[in-house]
Amino acid sequence: MVPRKGNSRSAGHSKVLLRLRVNGETREVATEISKTLLEVLREDMGLTGTKHGCELGECGTCAVLVNREPVLSCLMLGAEAVDAEIVTVEGMTQNGKPHALQTAFADLGAAQCGYCIPGILLTAKALLDDNPHPTRDQIRQALSGNLCRCTGYTKILQAVELAATPSPFPLPRERGRG
Repeated sequence: MVPRKGNSRSAGHSKVLLRLRVNGETREVATEISKTLLEVLREDMGLTGTKHGCELGECGTCAVLVNREPVLSCLMLGAEAVDAEIVTVEGMTQNGKPHALQTAFADLGAAQCGYCIPGILLTAKALLDDNPHPTRDQIRQALSGNLCRCTGYTKILQAVELAATPSPFPLPRERGRG
């Protein structure tokens, strides 16, 4: 972090220069030291997939991955994320293709309004990264901090189970390899 003198828009508030690794890219952002990671991601970096919810750490809407672990970004200062690997919902796609969880949620209609879904997707991703074949109870436990007002959770649980299910269609082997 490098402190910087505030500009006229910041009304004398000093800023710091943070170097953050977000979605596989290292970026520098000048921001107020008191901003949460949620505010830095949305307001300073333009990554609006992470949502404002309760801002008290009770709903899970703002969950992102920090060093592969779900973290409520409304409770973490942006400055605390320096030297960490941060993944937002925008970083779930790989080579332009949606993550298996994103596909399963879309296929099963697991999202209604969609507001809570980024936090749920990232929390579920952390679960599947650690436990590729969780039980329904393990999925429930992992998602217990994520609130959804629109669904009865059944389709959300089913979507995580679907994403954890190995494809019945194995990938073709490369030529010349056994």
